[in-house]
Amino acid sequence: MKLGFELVSTGGTAKELRAAGLGVTDVSSVTGFPEILDGRVKTLHPKIHGGILAMRSKKAHMSTLGEHDIQPIDVVAVNLYPFAEESGKKSLKVEEAMDLVDIGGPTLVRAAAKNHADVVVIVDPDDYPIVLAELAKGKVAPSTRVTLASKAFSHTARYDAFVAHYFQAELLKEKFPWDLVIPFHRREVLRYGENHHQQAAFYNDPLGIFGREPGAATFKQLHGKPLSYNNILDMDAVTEALKEFDEPTVVIVKHVTPSGIASAKTLEQAWAEAYATDTYSPFGGVVAANRAVGPKLAEELTKVFLELVIAPAFEPKALDVLKAKKNLRLLEVPGLDRAKAAEGWTLTSITGGMLLQDRDVKPFDPKSWKTVTKKKPTKDQLHTMWFAARCVKHVKSNAVVFAKGTRTVGIGGGQTARVDASWIACHKGKENIRGSVMASEAFFPFRDAIDVAAENGVVAIVQPGGSIRDEDVIAAADEKGIAMVFSGHRSFRH
Repeated sequence: MKLGFELVSTGGTAKELRAAGLGVTDVSSVTGFPEILDGRVKTLHPKIHGGILAMRSKKAHMSTLGEHDIQPIDVVAVNLYPFAEESGKKSLKVEEAMDLVDIGGPTLVRAAAKNHADVVVIVDPDDYPIVLAELAKGKVAPSTRVTLASKAFSHTARYDAFVAHYFQAELLKEKFPWDLVIPFHRREVLRYGENHHQQAAFYNDPLGIFGREPGAATFKQLHGKPLSYNNILDMDAVTEALKEFDEPTVVIVKHVTPSGIASAKTLEQAWAEAYATDTYSPFGGVVAANRAVGPKLAEELTKVFLELVIAPAFEPKALDVLKAKKNLRLLEVPGLDRAKAAEGWTLTSITGGMLLQDRDVKPFDPKSWKTVTKKKPTKDQLHTMWFAARCVKHVKSNAVVFAKGTRTVGIGGGQTARVDASWIACHKGKENIRGSVMASEAFFPFRDAIDVAAENGVVAIVQPGGSIRDEDVIAAADEKGIAMVFSGHRSFRH
């Protein structure tokens, strides 16, 4: 008002402006037409959109405005109906959701953004002070106009993406829509990508279609320099593995691959056992715990060079200890102590496209497992098999895990042959492999990995089964006196 602008607004907003002591003209007074259809039609009128879309530099446009008594509109500020916030509520009826689909608002925004050289468009209240400051100086800079217009088009695209997802998921029940529209919001620009010569950014998924539970996208950084692209990949890997376990558990990850996992009565014990799996790979690695980190564990963690420590909380004294490490990043993920992987999608980019699939959240069910060898596993061995199967699920294929009780003693993964993964795990575990249980995330195509396991003292094996050579593999286990169980559950990680 102080800057000489006349305020024009629809009914509800006009009422709020008047209550704030501002003079305002109703849209219906400008258009000469009342709001109709329960307010569905208010601003869709030539006297509104003509005033927005007229190019001030074109005499014909300005002449047309004069002929039809249309006043130019120089600033458009719109807050869209809260469809994104409300449509996810289970209690919301379809007709209520449709009432939240804004028509006039996005149309105003897009019109103003199209004519941004002459019209300032604002969709974010945080931008009000910026625009007011520049208007007070007499002119909104061209660069500001372009920035606001870009933000406006992104805003309406994001809004429409929420509406599209509602129709696809809630009304059509279409799991894989023909046109996939997903709004992502940039959380931060990262220091660099996978390598220093690559740029990267981190985006959140506001729809939650890639998972809503606590994890890599819900952290609060308490200490350390900004995260890198690889840090976030490791954080996702370590938190996803952690969600498999209810007991106090520690997972150590290096280059998106677990190097040690253990569940125990205390986090301190879990850390010691997870670290003992492989004492050299954790150098520069990532550690996650599913309980609050206390000072005793903090002291132990500082003895190893780590990139990240992740937990649902940190005790104050533990923070003091850990913050003494200048470059150690501390990430708090509230709710990680009770987080479970929920249904959703995973997305993988390929050159020129992407692949979409369900998240692998199917739980292992030991009650459905079948013993296929002459030797039966003991109750304790079955429990360890269950633990090891949940561990190997998070190791890059081909993968095997050797475990005792609820701790890993050898991990091998990311190999082109399962026997190589077995050899690597046994090489790392050495004497600790003797007496352990072996888990494989997919079937054994040959008996060679069974022979490697037997040579290193494995007593029981769990695997999905399903190979054309299953009988050969079973015979090898019988020959070596090893109990073998088929889970029927593949957890391949290509």
